[in-house]
Amino acid sequence: MVPAMKQLTLLLAAIAAALFALPAAADPAVPLIIGHRGASGERPEHTLASYERAIDEGADYIEPDLVFTSDGVLVARHENDISGTTDVADHPEFADRKATRLIDGQEVTGWFTEDFTLAELKTLRAKERLPAIRPDNTAYDGQFEVPTLAEILALVKRKEAETGRRIGIYPEMKHVMYFKAALGRDMVAALLPQLAAAGYAEHGDPVFIQCFEIDPLLRARQHTKLKLVQLMEAEGSPADRPDLTYAEMATPQGLALVATYADAVGADMRLILQPDGTPSAFVGDAHAAGLQVHAWTLRRENAFMPPALRSNDNPSGVGGFPVLMGLLVKAGVDGIFTDHPGAAVLLRASGDYQP
Repeated sequence: MVPAMKQLTLLLAAIAAALFALPAAADPAVPLIIGHRGASGERPEHTLASYERAIDEGADYIEPDLVFTSDGVLVARHENDISGTTDVADHPEFADRKATRLIDGQEVTGWFTEDFTLAELKTLRAKERLPAIRPDNTAYDGQFEVPTLAEILALVKRKEAETGRRIGIYPEMKHVMYFKAALGRDMVAALLPQLAAAGYAEHGDPVFIQCFEIDPLLRARQHTKLKLVQLMEAEGSPADRPDLTYAEMATPQGLALVATYADAVGADMRLILQPDGTPSAFVGDAHAAGLQVHAWTLRRENAFMPPALRSNDNPSGVGGFPVLMGLLVKAGVDGIFTDHPGAAVLLRASGDYQP
């Protein structure tokens, strides 16, 4: 056996041993299962079909990322650049809308939601963003519109009436500083009244509002009792605070400051798990500060798995999803963002985190 293979075997054995020692969860609803962009492993992301799929599979929350149209409507797209998630390039009437923009310090070329009215966006159709990794999802290309926040809220209300259970919504405010500069529109001022009108205003309501930037959360805290979430990457800095790194925010002192305005942190898994799969100090430090921890992002495909949990060299192949979820549960996370909420809900119910 070559040394690399021996190391891999030892690592997997250690992970398996750790999982066998995993205690049964006291609360079967922990961790929360958050449908990341809906059930984006099964339907094109940020479509009503993707959100409904996640709800039908039992997700506790669905997660729409929000951006503005030119006429100030909040719609769901992971980025304001819609080149890879819609068929806009196939519309010759919009060819002259292609542009290059500086967004949060990065130069991006494409078509942007802020250059389209809602009526114009509604002429486009969604498509799978990762066709090479999720070829089955391409069967749905061209079927679904870009949804508005209002349409997502209406879907949630309809599904609540059908199922008799509360369904949470977990909106992310995207590129808030950029939209303020480009359009003069304040996403906090646009989002909170819309949520309030839909009946979401109290701390106990099933809503988490998340953002990678800091200032929008500080301002939101002044105007809402809803739960707020500071998103953190393993590297880099918030776009509105380049002087402050996420690494600094992830220290006990940094987390204590985050807890003055947020209820939870949405953390890159690399902050939570060390390379060998053992927990870092992050979850314990966050809990000590009074913060929940929601980990992102759990996906089934090898392309997104740590090398030790890949089943083979095929990026589309199914890797060690149960093992990785088990490691996050063992680390003590309170919620998990996942592209495959159905699989995560079943695992949570069974507690069988072995491959």
